[in-house]
Amino acid sequence: MGKLSTQQSVVIKQGQVWVDGQLFFEREEATFGLFAKALYQQLDCKYSKFYKMDGLSKLGFLAAEILMQNQTNDFKADETAIVFCNRSSSLNTDVKYQETIQEIPSPAVFVYTLPNIVIGEICIRHGLKGEAAFFVKESNDPSFIGDYVQMLFKSTTTKRCLAGWLEMDAQGGYEANIYLAVKED
Repeated sequence: MGKLSTQQSVVIKQGQVWVDGQLFFEREEATFGLFAKALYQQLDCKYSKFYKMDGLSKLGFLAAEILMQNQTNDFKADETAIVFCNRSSSLNTDVKYQETIQEIPSPAVFVYTLPNIVIGEICIRHGLKGEAAFFVKESNDPSFIGDYVQMLFKSTTTKRCLAGWLEMDAQGGYEANIYLAVKED
């Protein structure tokens, strides 16, 4: 197996975006929704589905957008994997969906009651068809994710992987700590 390298990393939390350890974007907004909208506009994305996404999907989408924006098309659609992990699964959206059940259940909210929907949104945006996994663990465990990525590089056609921690809790707290790993020959 070839050597693995991290091409780029992004951390999003508390109104800040850090790319490879450098402050990339900062906005003191009262809510994640306002912060995400400002970052989306800063990135000049053109993806109309963004405004329909739940918070977890917006968080993952924005992190992936930063990591993928300067990528070349040197990889086939099935050679890029996505591996995320968090503590709260889709609890933030589950709570919102539970509130809609009191009157008329919202299918638009229900769609996001699985944490892996964020992976689907990223795959659609970037045309990815590789391996995908979303794990729920008590805490961020970089070695677990790293081992899983290593296994993908060794046993599948994966040559590039978006991986890391993607958390949106029921109180609206958020953190993305995502990196782009590439298999080097």
